[in-house]
Amino acid sequence: MVLAEDDRATRESVSLALELEGYRVTAVADGLPALAAVGAEEPSLLILDVTMPYLDGLSTCRKLRAQGNRTPVLMLTARTEIADRVAGLDAGADDYLVKPFALEELLARVRALVRRAGAGAAGEGSLEVGDLRIAVEARQAWRGRRELELTKTEFDLLELLARNAGIVLTHSTIYDRIWGYDFGSDSKNLAVYVGYLRRKLEEGGEARLIQTVRGVGYALRPG
Repeated sequence: MVLAEDDRATRESVSLALELEGYRVTAVADGLPALAAVGAEEPSLLILDVTMPYLDGLSTCRKLRAQGNRTPVLMLTARTEIADRVAGLDAGADDYLVKPFALEELLARVRALVRRAGAGAAGEGSLEVGDLRIAVEARQAWRGRRELELTKTEFDLLELLARNAGIVLTHSTIYDRIWGYDFGSDSKNLAVYVGYLRRKLEEGGEARLIQTVRGVGYALRPG
């Protein structure tokens, strides 16, 4: 995996923790060498600090996604405002972690993202719910004849809901299956992604598919 962090102490401590877990790490201090490393290595994960002096984490992630690269991205940020975290998700990040963080939590997020990437690559077949069609192996989805442009996390969430169409999935279940970690009742992470999916699913004026069951979770129901 690739780690881009301009603070030397943080870069070295995170690299060491990851290597002790058995990961091979390429550690760099900026977004430009991170992009070069992604192109050369095809890593399982990219960890990006938001604030870097030349090419920051948000810009790096946007460039990666603009190239069609779907490498999972974990964003590290010292910013605690919800708007700042949402900016990372808007840029195409799959998860974020606010500094200062415990190494145990970082490793848990890393394991979850790597596990999800492996599970996605192993998917088979197709799913159909109403006018929604998902080609699991190709990781493509359509609403009617309109193809949906989805990030990795958006696709994973939509696939999970489609596989359980008509069933209400609790917040904790979705967090565990998608992120591998329950962020707790105060987290807005899931609501943000549901909002993204709804906008894309309903962009052509289609009826709502993802229904909210207040206080419980979400269900995908056609019609």
